[in-house]
Amino acid sequence: MPPVAPRPPARSSDGLGWSLVPLLSVGFGAPASFLYAGVRRRSVALGGAAVGYGAAVTFEFAAFLAGGGAAALGLLVMALTWTISAAHALAARPRVYPPDNVRDRMNRRVVEMARQRRGLREAARKIVLDDPGLARELRIGRPDLLPRPFDDGGLIDVNHVPPEVLSRLPGLTYAMVDRIMGLRTEQGGFVSAEEMALHADLPPSIVSEIAEYALFVR
Repeated sequence: MPPVAPRPPARSSDGLGWSLVPLLSVGFGAPASFLYAGVRRRSVALGGAAVGYGAAVTFEFAAFLAGGGAAALGLLVMALTWTISAAHALAARPRVYPPDNVRDRMNRRVVEMARQRRGLREAARKIVLDDPGLARELRIGRPDLLPRPFDDGGLIDVNHVPPEVLSRLPGLTYAMVDRIMGLRTEQGGFVSAEEMALHADLPPSIVSEIAEYALFVR
């Protein structure tokens, strides 16, 4: 199956909306805004700012309810809270929403695709276990057989593929492939990467990598 062209990586939020909350809410939204930021970044300082702005907003409401001179003081505190929290949010925006660049997005996309391929391999292995006949029809683990529309995530059936396909398994040298092919002919195949490594004298360091892609259909 032809590889699917990667989609353009999605951009993460730049935090502009978050940074405007205190300004647009006349400061009343600052406590919730900074509480969210503190949780998002696991920041005690941002959480402390949320508490401070919350205390200021609470004082404002209490002063307005009291009326008289207290109301005037509350209005002053509201103006200060509005101004300070709006400036604070704009200044904290790069910390709360670190700038994202193309390389970061591409790296996330590569990781996403690798996980998707792993999921395809797991699904294909399940088909081999549950329905061997269907697995043969889908040519799972047989990139040497075409056409092959089913995407198995890059599995290789060690017991049946030709040597040039077997050499695609990570870490295998031509000498190792020759040993594996000879043993396969003698004993009719293998049942696991560990057994193959033991009989073919493969380095232990490559067994886990081989097991990720190898399939052993008897």
